[in-house]
Amino acid sequence: MALEGSLPGRWVKALGWGEEVEMPLASVGKLLLLAEVARSVDGGTLDPDEPVALLDDDYCGGSGLLQGLAARTWTVGDLALLTAAVSDNTATNALLRRVGLDRVNATGAALGLTRTRLLDRIREPRGPEHPPAFALGTARELAGLAALVAGPEGWQVLMRRWMRANTDHGLVPAFVWHDPEAGRLANKTGTDDGVRADVGLLGPLAYAVLASGPPGSDEGLARAVRRAGALIIAVSRTLS
Repeated sequence: MALEGSLPGRWVKALGWGEEVEMPLASVGKLLLLAEVARSVDGGTLDPDEPVALLDDDYCGGSGLLQGLAARTWTVGDLALLTAAVSDNTATNALLRRVGLDRVNATGAALGLTRTRLLDRIREPRGPEHPPAFALGTARELAGLAALVAGPEGWQVLMRRWMRANTDHGLVPAFVWHDPEAGRLANKTGTDDGVRADVGLLGPLAYAVLASGPPGSDEGLARAVRRAGALIIAVSRTLS
């Protein structure tokens, strides 16, 4: 777990435990894709209204809505929102095909992510012939990315808007009252067999909590992330 937060007139940083351990990220890795798309839209090299036709190979099980919807063409902006809001795997694959894996990782490196990167597209199931995970990274780097997203530039504002649309508040924000923060929560979760992860902003606090264990440990991992979430919520209130 890693935390970063701000108070008026100064910046405070609190790092938790295991923040340098490289771990599988599940869908939290989609933040790198969203950062590349947001920066490209803000820089004028990618049109959010550009239509992207879904290919058969883009479709993927797991989280999302596109597998159950009839439309086969969506805009870049639509796909980014679906990726952020419902962690849509099909939208992720279509966006990743549009911008390219190398470009996403180059943007991550430019933002200071040296050990956090995408390895592959989303696959359900993932076989032994594929890279071992969709994405790997560290809590320290992801908390730093979340803190960066809190900035005032256009791409940061756009990415926060996408992250605020996230519908999964069951991990770190599980004990926050219903919509108490009036838009102050912006997060992205990741769930896979043996992985629970949550990265985002809660008020002035940027956080990253990654938990990984053997197959079948999901209930314990979720409890561990929620315990960390209770601490994050308490810390965020002291910074408000």
